[in-house]
Amino acid sequence: MESPSEVVKAYFDAWVAKDESKLRGTLAPRVSFVGALGTAEGAEACVKGLVNGMWKVSPRVSVLHRFVDGNDVLTWFEIFPHDGAPVPVANWSHVENGRISHIRVTFDPRPLLEKR
Repeated sequence: MESPSEVVKAYFDAWVAKDESKLRGTLAPRVSFVGALGTAEGAEACVKGLVNGMWKVSPRVSVLHRFVDGNDVLTWFEIFPHDGAPVPVANWSHVENGRISHIRVTFDPRPLLEKR
C-alpha cells in the first residue's frame, strides 16, 4: 500500500496531467471535499468539480511543498489563473486505506472572482 504522501502526490500528478481516471483512483468512493468555492461528496463529484471548475480556471498548478503528519498531508501549492498572478493554496488531505477520504482547501478566491 502506498504511503499517504505517495497517494497525495499521485492526486496532484493526475491533476497536473488532467487525467480523470488516475485522479479518481486516488479518491475514496465516499471522499468529502470542502473548499473556498464549494463542496463535493463522493469521488465522482470531486472529479467533476476539478474538471469543470479548477481545471478550467487554472490551466497550471505547481506544488511547492508537502507536509506529512501520519495519514494527514498538507500540500502548499500555487494555481495560475489565465493571465493572472499565482494564487497560493493550502490543501489538507486525509488518507485512509490508500485513498484520500477528506480534502479541505483554503485560499484567497478574490483573484479568481475578479476575473468573472
